[in-house]
Amino acid sequence: MVRGSRHAAPPRARALEALSIAAAGAFGIVVGGTAAAFAIARKAVTPLTRRIADTEVLSIDRGAQTITLGRTPDTVLPGRYGLFVNGSRTYLQLGAVLTSTPTSVTRKLLTHVAEGDEIGRDATFSGWYFTVPEQLHLPYADVVVDAPVGACPAWLFPAEGGSDTWVIAVHGRGTTRSEVLRAVPVYRAAGLTTLAVSYRNDSEAPRSGSGRYGLGATEWRDIDAAIRFALARGAERVVLMGWSMGGAIVLQTVLNSPRADRVAGVILDSPVVDWRLVLDYQARALRLPVPLTHIALRQLTLPSWSRVVRSGNAISLNDLDVVRRAPELTHPILLLHSDDDGFVPSGASRALADARPDLVELVSYEEARHTKLWNFDEQGWSAHIADWLSARGLSRPTG
Repeated sequence: MVRGSRHAAPPRARALEALSIAAAGAFGIVVGGTAAAFAIARKAVTPLTRRIADTEVLSIDRGAQTITLGRTPDTVLPGRYGLFVNGSRTYLQLGAVLTSTPTSVTRKLLTHVAEGDEIGRDATFSGWYFTVPEQLHLPYADVVVDAPVGACPAWLFPAEGGSDTWVIAVHGRGTTRSEVLRAVPVYRAAGLTTLAVSYRNDSEAPRSGSGRYGLGATEWRDIDAAIRFALARGAERVVLMGWSMGGAIVLQTVLNSPRADRVAGVILDSPVVDWRLVLDYQARALRLPVPLTHIALRQLTLPSWSRVVRSGNAISLNDLDVVRRAPELTHPILLLHSDDDGFVPSGASRALADARPDLVELVSYEEARHTKLWNFDEQGWSAHIADWLSARGLSRPTG
C-alpha cells in the first residue's frame, strides 16, 4: 500500500485547495441564487407573451366526447372550466369530472371535438370558461376608455332598462378581460351595468413606456379613467371588482383615485393584498434562501435595481401593502379567497378582514384554488355577490 508520495501537496496546500473549492461552490450558489432572485423580480413585472402549460392532454374519446388530462390540484376540481391547447381547436370548455386515477382525470367535453380536430398535448387549465362576450348571449357593445396610457378597449354590458350603478370588472395578471365574463350574468341579474376593461400592458390595451407591470401602482390610473368613463355615461356610483392582481389594482384605485367617493363598494376574488407575501411564496416554491428573497424585493423597490429588472420606476411595496394601509380604507369590501390558492396566499386577505371587520366581509374556501371560485361553486359564489349587493342597496333585480 502506498502511504505517501514526494509529489503530494502539503497539508496547508490541501487545505487551501479545499477552501478554494468550497468558496467556488459557495460563489456559484450565490450567483445562481441571485439569478433566481432576479428571475422572480422580473417575472412579477413582465407581462406574459404565451400561456404556460400546466397539464397534459393524455387522450380524447371523440365518440364519448371526453378528455383525459394529467392530474393536478386544478384539473381534479369540480365544476366547469376551460382548456387552452395547441391545434385546430385552441380552446375547449370542460364539464364535470367523470373518473380519476392518481395520475389522470377524465372530464366531459362541452366543446365538440370532431374526428379531424387536432389537439396538442401541452395544455393550460383555465377558470375563464367564457372567452368572448357572444358566449353569454347578452347584449353588449365594444367601447374604448380614454386612459392616460391611450385607448383601452372594453366591453360594455348594459343593464336591462338602464342603471345608475355600474360594475367595473378588472382582470388579473397575465390574462385579459375575458377572465371577468363569468361575473357578467350575476350583475345583469342584479340590474347592474358591467364594464369589462383592459389596462396597460395586458396585450389588449396600449403598452406603457416601460412595457412592464406596476403591480397596481400604475394600472390604477387606467381604472380611474374607466370610472370617469362610467360617470360621463350616466353612472352615479360604481362597484369595482378585481381578480388576483386586478384586486391589487382595484385597491390602489380606491386609495388613490380622486373619484373614490363615487365608488360604492369593492368585490375581490383571490386578490393580491400584499405583494411581499406573494413574492415570498413564489421564492419558497423555488427554495430560494430568505436573504436572496430580500434581494428580489429590493430589485423592485430601489430605483437603480428596478431598472436592472426593467420594471420601470421603483415600486413601493409599502404602498401596495393594503393590510398596512387598512386604516385608510373607507369602502365596504366583499373578499372571496381560497386557502389552497396555490399562487396568492390567503393570509393577507384574512389579515385585512381581521384589521377592518367593519368594512370587510370574508368568504373563504378550502379547495377552490386561484381565481376558480366561480367554477368550483358557481351558485354559492353568485349568491354571495348578489346578497352582498342587495344588503347594501346596490342591486335592482329585474323581472
